[in-house]
Amino acid sequence: MRDPSRREFLKSSITAACSAGVSAGLPASMFTASADSAAPPIKKGVLLDMLPKQLNNADRFKMVRDVGFEVVQAPTTPDEHAAEEIKKAADAASIRIDSVMNMDHWKYPLSSSDSAVVEKSLTGMRTSLHNAKLWGADAVLLVPAVVNPQTSYRDAWTRSQTQIRKLIPLAEELKVVIAIEEVWNKFLLSPLEMAKYIDEFQSPWIQAWFDVGNVVLYGYPQDWIRTLGKRIVKAHLKDFKRKESGYSWVNLGDGDVDWPAVRQAFAEIGYAGSATVELEAGDEAYLRDVSRRVDRLLLGRA
Repeated sequence: MRDPSRREFLKSSITAACSAGVSAGLPASMFTASADSAAPPIKKGVLLDMLPKQLNNADRFKMVRDVGFEVVQAPTTPDEHAAEEIKKAADAASIRIDSVMNMDHWKYPLSSSDSAVVEKSLTGMRTSLHNAKLWGADAVLLVPAVVNPQTSYRDAWTRSQTQIRKLIPLAEELKVVIAIEEVWNKFLLSPLEMAKYIDEFQSPWIQAWFDVGNVVLYGYPQDWIRTLGKRIVKAHLKDFKRKESGYSWVNLGDGDVDWPAVRQAFAEIGYAGSATVELEAGDEAYLRDVSRRVDRLLLGRA
């Protein structure tokens, strides 16, 4: 970051991204980082489902605040009363729900050849987008397709894009980004492919949700971050450990993720979104430890 020409390039790129996003009505909070910032204002997030199940929503959101997280990712909630209760609990604890985890894309993939399955998936995404509007979130996570013996890679690509395009008008109306995530779905297996897939929509309402842990088996998170660049609006934090007998998901810092390299890559692209941990649920002591790990590994805080 000491090369003046590199700094100027990054500043001009981020300025262009800001202008395009704001003019399209995207939330300004997505475009607040400076290319010269040593530590972009990344917000620490946690899945609502990581909080103890035995607690009510009010106590869960209070715990989110007490253990040091700033934002929450909540799951799709079709029940309107339940959705309102979640909003009240978040507001009372002064915790923002900044994103929604869409829940129907695995069971009902948009890439299916069955129109009934696809319609269920679209309905789930519409519910997620309306949840986001109610809660004040600015993004919904979407797994776009699933490649399997019944669905070829090419069909997964074309079918999912066709269906996602149907959702763009609602996303624009509600001012909620549809954030495409790379997962173990045998689809979007490189950062170049993922960038191309997103760019083909030619819409600011289709962006990337990058999961740090999901690519470790076949790539390097820092490479994906640099390649996807300004497309990334949200991130998931996980860690992954290769073993002679296989692999396992582990706590942050206990796996193969090169966290200094990840931190540097996020800084280089001026990332200013949230970074949400996606780990096992646990008690207050465990969540405090996870929060401290995010501070140390991603945010560079002692």
